[in-house]
Amino acid sequence: MHFITGGAFNGKRKWVRKTYPIRINEQWKSAYQNASFPIKLREHQVELLVLEGMEMWVKALMKEYEPDHFRRIWKDCLNHWVLWERAEKNRQLVVIGTDITKGIVPMEKENRLWRDLTGWAFQDIAAIADRVDVIWYGLNQTIKGGGMEK
Repeated sequence: MHFITGGAFNGKRKWVRKTYPIRINEQWKSAYQNASFPIKLREHQVELLVLEGMEMWVKALMKEYEPDHFRRIWKDCLNHWVLWERAEKNRQLVVIGTDITKGIVPMEKENRLWRDLTGWAFQDIAAIADRVDVIWYGLNQTIKGGGMEK
């Protein structure tokens, strides 16, 4: 699994498209395009799958579940993703999430909770990912892993 994060409008999508050869409709699922949260990936029979907008899916899930229940669902989901990726030799899952955890802490309780849950979710992804990159101003910095191999 490859996790990419960074600020809004900092070039994450462009960097991923440059780094990975992607057939957009088949291999790119975006919360920004109203794709539903992909808990299980069984129906995706592709070698490369990009999931974009993790923070938006976190926001949708937090409206349905209490924080403790959200965390259990989230970890189960990550386990499914790892199993999906490992089921085929050349499969690669790329997960993109905008970092909303920096800056001024929101005044609204719901937005603070979203920020917290997103931070925890991103920590969980980073912990299991083979590679983690931060994109700022179109430039990447690899903070975990080094090669593109799994």
